[in-house]
Amino acid sequence: MTTSTTQAISSTAKAVRGGLLAAALLLAGAAPAQALSHHFPPDNWLYLTVTRGDARSGGHHDTLLLCDPPAGHARAAQACGELAAADGDISRIPAKNAYCPMIYAPVTVRARGEWRNRKIDYTETFSSACFMRARTGSVFALDG
Repeated sequence: MTTSTTQAISSTAKAVRGGLLAAALLLAGAAPAQALSHHFPPDNWLYLTVTRGDARSGGHHDTLLLCDPPAGHARAAQACGELAAADGDISRIPAKNAYCPMIYAPVTVRARGEWRNRKIDYTETFSSACFMRARTGSVFALDG
């Protein structure tokens, strides 16, 4: 083969590979979009925030909890189950028996979102993370 023929074949092969790569990327991008469009927006979701200390100095964690299917943090399935049992009302989650140290380390939690077409806006400050977990179960267990 001549040098020009080899260059032409190499150039054609690169173009074909580039076209195949572009097609694969389009297909990969379209598949999640099609899957999401069927269940989007989700029925049961909450944007959760946990702030330690006061608002000026405390660190915070936040995440989006999705429940159809459960996703968002390490205990999403358990949190969604607790919310389903309480019909999305965090204040109705049964309190758990816990032995919490009497150390004041305030934690403020907030949940905003939607549960079965109802708007949710829940905010509460607990004296410690231990009392928060005892009262809200897995919903605000954002750090695993």
